[in-house]
Formats: sequence, structure tokens, C-alpha cells
Amino acid sequence: MSYKYKTNCLKYSAVAIFMLLFQGAFTQSSFSELDKMIIEKQKIIGQDLVLIIAKKDSIVYQKAFGAFNAKTVAPVASCSKWLTAALIMQLVDEGKLSLDDMVSKYLPIFESYGKNYITIRHCLSHMTGIQSEPIRIVKLLEKKKFNSLEEEVNEFAKKEIQTNPGTEFRYSNIGLNIAGRIAEVVTKKKFDILIKQRLFNLLGMRQTTFSTLDGSAVNPSGGAKSAAADYTRFLQMMLNNGIFNGQKILSEAAVQEMKKLHTSLDKIKYAPKSAEGFQYALGSWVLEENNGRVVALASPGLFGTWPMVDNCRGYSAIFFVKNFLGEQKADIYLEMKKLIDGQFKSNCK
Repeated sequence: MSYKYKTNCLKYSAVAIFMLLFQGAFTQSSFSELDKMIIEKQKIIGQDLVLIIAKKDSIVYQKAFGAFNAKTVAPVASCSKWLTAALIMQLVDEGKLSLDDMVSKYLPIFESYGKNYITIRHCLSHMTGIQSEPIRIVKLLEKKKFNSLEEEVNEFAKKEIQTNPGTEFRYSNIGLNIAGRIAEVVTKKKFDILIKQRLFNLLGMRQTTFSTLDGSAVNPSGGAKSAAADYTRFLQMMLNNGIFNGQKILSEAAVQEMKKLHTSLDKIKYAPKSAEGFQYALGSWVLEENNGRVVALASPGLFGTWPMVDNCRGYSAIFFVKNFLGEQKADIYLEMKKLIDGQFKSNCK
């Protein structure tokens, strides 16, 4: 490589460097109110926190507080659902399945127990109609009793039907785990290996995994461990209609399908406190609509991590923490989103 430059090139390079430094300083100062709020609320949100905001392919804000940094790995709980939904949409893109396929097509045990009308779409939108219990912290912390995803999903097939599929929304681990098991059947690969090969490797999410250390069943609904920098790559892909670093991960049609509203407020019979009042798409909650079109999504996790994509303002953000997400913390994140919104011009009318 040659290191000989003309004088003019050096001048232009110096100017370019100065502009980049100036731009970085401006970016950080423009988020000063956000910085202030994070510090004020840090005891509530969690002492260890990373916030990354991306605009298209560029990181415009990144700060770490406490012991966490952008590469710190921690459980992300229900943020896992968005990742699992994306994997299913990859299989739809490849023609290996359809969202409106009956679950029993791939898992005959569901037909054996009279659950013929549940579709994969119902699974991704928590509308299977299978009797479920509210997700509780204590239950999540208990040691898993299943040795495989197959074993767990077979037990779901035996549960009572609470309502007709597609008529009521009840947030639980049932639907997404059924979808994850279907992915195993279709590809003949274990879920944790499959999602690593199909999604994480393509996005360069090297620290993200669903694998368990104790040999227990993987949990497509809430078992991922990730890092803020990793999950940001997924969010950028969603923001850019399925493209990351010039590579197509999902079709634009698949991303649009993931953003469609799949519920109405009257159908929501159970939602966690952090999501009350919101409706659901596929794997994520709808934060904002514009003229009937979903423009902002989030997939908050029980441990406090809150990833989101705002298509109106063209940015993604992730608050990455390890703490228990309560109703008060959800309100704080939404307040912070308003501060972030103010830094970007909306392209929605």
C-alpha cells in the first residue's frame, strides 16, 4: 500500500477528519437531555446499562453505564421472540413453510389432540387459543423440566383449548416455542444451531446464542443471550427492510409482514404490565401507528432490555440492561423514546 499523498489530498483529509470530530461532538451534545435522564433514572432502570442508537447503517449514539459495555452478554428474555419470528420468516422466504400452514402439518400430535386449526401465524401472534398461564418471574427462574424443545411442545399439544385460535391474545411462551419446533422439523436441525447459522452468523451476531449450558430445552420465546452491539445489528436489518451491510437477510415482504398489526385491543386478554395498552405484530409490540400503518415496534424483555425500531424517524435503539422490567421502568423507556424522537425528523405525515 502506498503512503504518498499530494498536498491537496492532505488538506482535504484534514478537513474531513475535523468534520467527523465535529459531527461526533454535535451528536453527543444533541442527546444531552437523554444523558441527563438516564443518570437520573439509573437506579430504577439498573446501574448496568448500554444504550445504542443507530440511523440506517451508522451508530449515532453509544454510551455505557456501570459494569456493562456494548459487548457484555446477558439474557434478553422476551426480546428473543423478535429473533425467532425473523427466523420463521426466513423459512417463509425460502418457501419451506407458510404463515397460514396448520401447525399439525408439521407436528401431527396437535391433530391427535384436536388442535387442527392452529396456524403458524397464530403462534407468532400469541393467538393459538391454548390454555396458558401468565409469565411469572419465579416460574422463569425455575429449572427447566424439559430435555428438548420437542418434549416441551408435545406437552403444549396436550393442553386444553381455552378459546378458538385467532380470537384471543394471551402473551406466553407457547406460540413462539411451537414455531421454533416447526423450524426444527422443517430443517432437521436443532433450533439453537439453526438460528445461529441462518440469522446470527449472517448478521455477525457472534455473541448471541439460544444454547443452554445444562442440557435443558432451548427456549425460542425467551432463552436468548445477546449483547447490545449484537442486537443492534438485528435492529438495523429490520430498519433497512431486511438488508444488513448490503446483504439481504430477509425479503422486504417478510419485514413488512412482521410489522403488520395482528391484534385489536378487545382481543388482548393477557399482556405483561410493560406492554399494557399496546397491540402486537409478529414477535414484537406496536408502539406507534400512522394512518393505519405500523411505524414503531419494540420487543421488551423481562430483564429490562428494550429494543425498538422507529421507521417514521428512521432509527433503531436498544436499552440493554439486566434487571427486572416493571411497569414504572416501561414508562421511563417510553419517556426516553420521546427524547430520542426529538433528534430525528419524522418522514410520516
